[in-house]
Amino acid sequence: MEASSLKKYAAEALGTFTLTFFGCGSAAVAGAALGNLGIAFAFGLSIIAMAFVIGDVSGCHINPAVSLGLLLDKRLSQKEFIGYWFAQFAGAIVAAAALALVIDLADLGGVLATGLGCNGYGELSSTGLTAVGAVIVEVILTCVFVLSVLGSTANEKTAPYAGIIIGLTLAFVHIMGIPLTGTSVNPARSFGPALVMALCGDAAAMGQVWVFIAVPLAGAALAAGIFSFFKKKTA
Repeated sequence: MEASSLKKYAAEALGTFTLTFFGCGSAAVAGAALGNLGIAFAFGLSIIAMAFVIGDVSGCHINPAVSLGLLLDKRLSQKEFIGYWFAQFAGAIVAAAALALVIDLADLGGVLATGLGCNGYGELSSTGLTAVGAVIVEVILTCVFVLSVLGSTANEKTAPYAGIIIGLTLAFVHIMGIPLTGTSVNPARSFGPALVMALCGDAAAMGQVWVFIAVPLAGAALAAGIFSFFKKKTA
């Protein structure tokens, strides 16, 4: 493996770790105090922070759906795409495990009581959103989010501010999505906490996590198609 590729994968792992640890951690540890708006900004600010740390190294995807969108837009090679996915899922799993350890070392009632910021529908949704509703919500939210990534990074005028634009868009989609599904728009961020919760004895989120892996990827593919359509019309 080339040193440059290794750095990119390490950067993606670090970025996804940060997003998952601070975003899901805010929901699990201080969700009641922060409220949906506070949790939404925890996710968004993590993107902004990491964009300025690893943006020049890997592009700061830290999300398999974003990597898929950029692959379909022909801005990422298939080899890098696979490496990014492995790094992103690994970063999210390690973050969820670290978060679980912190929770166990605090007086918070244990991992099972906090939920680790897992996504869900039905009984796992605070509004009782159905599975069909979760599919609709996650497709729309992910599509809008990935469009913000594709658009802000494609234009030389907006590229220097892309991290801020993307971070605020992530916060924006979380504001609506948190009460419905907990907001995924990121398969790695969903899988890590669900896996650790299952290992701790609660497999409910793991049983639903396929939705939060498959549907955000579908939303990313839709975003790539929409972005391609606009590019052709304005070329």
